[in-house]
Amino acid sequence: MTTAASDDEKGKGSLSNDKLVVLAAYLAGAAVEHADTEDIAVQAAKLAPGRFSWRKYPDQINIDTVRKRLWDAASEKKGHLLTGSERDGWLLTETGLKFCDEHATRLNAVDNLIVRQSRKEQLWTSRERARMVTEIAYQKWQAGSPEHILPVEAERFFRIDDYVVGTLRRTRIVKARETFASDQQLLNAIDAIAKKVRDRE
Repeated sequence: MTTAASDDEKGKGSLSNDKLVVLAAYLAGAAVEHADTEDIAVQAAKLAPGRFSWRKYPDQINIDTVRKRLWDAASEKKGHLLTGSERDGWLLTETGLKFCDEHATRLNAVDNLIVRQSRKEQLWTSRERARMVTEIAYQKWQAGSPEHILPVEAERFFRIDDYVVGTLRRTRIVKARETFASDQQLLNAIDAIAKKVRDRE
């Protein structure tokens, strides 16, 4: 299976992936509360574009890679910088907080980063938002009836069909959250509608 590049393929002097997910966890709020794996994955993709992507699908985050590196960062061998689990979320330890303090400059750079999209990307984002807000799933959410959203309607909202299975289903949702991270209303809809998407292997 095609996966993200290994640490051996990274340039000398760069942080390893298990250290990058610690910084990503900080950006996802793990300094004050347990952060979800998917939220950390979105921040990791922003922090190090391409490092946590599939080679064959570079626009999609490889959640499995992020998950493995989170467990690495939580291990004693790697310094026990995180504590937590997939179910409960991840929280920075005292050692993890100290590590983040030591890399404050890098974190501040990400916090202040303005992502400059090309004209083509801006057009796609605008069209994708226009499509999403006209979907039945969004209309039901906006009307205050998310419980009436059918799985097939939720999947259409995320451009998911029966041929999109396993991890790819989750990465479609993560991609949507990443794309519209600054659009709080749409982000709330995405989170609510995502609960209706079926798990299919």
